[in-house]
Amino acid sequence: MEGSSKEEEEDSTFINISLTDDIDHSSRILYPRPKSLLPEMMNADMDVDAENQVELEEKTRLINQVLELQHTLEDLSARVDAVKEENLKLKSENQVLGQYIENLMSASSVFQTTDTKSKRK
Repeated sequence: MEGSSKEEEEDSTFINISLTDDIDHSSRILYPRPKSLLPEMMNADMDVDAENQVELEEKTRLINQVLELQHTLEDLSARVDAVKEENLKLKSENQVLGQYIENLMSASSVFQTTDTKSKRK
């Protein structure tokens, strides 16, 4: 029985963690068991939960910010495309108006060169 109490003492101080899936006890490593496991785990869990909550909120905030920036970029890109189209349309209209003005000037006698006047002098 003395050997039995020694084994019980070892069992209360150490936990066995198997390194393999088989039942071979020679491959086990003994790790010391913490004395007050429950309060430390609860405090650690609360700290981890608080940290996870903060991290989750930060990730959510960053994701929302990225999505907002993506929408802004899409809006700006659409606006740039619309301005480019408007610019091309206005350039085309300016060319038409320029050609129209040239045609009017060449057809009008006011803008004709007066070669006959210079010959008289």
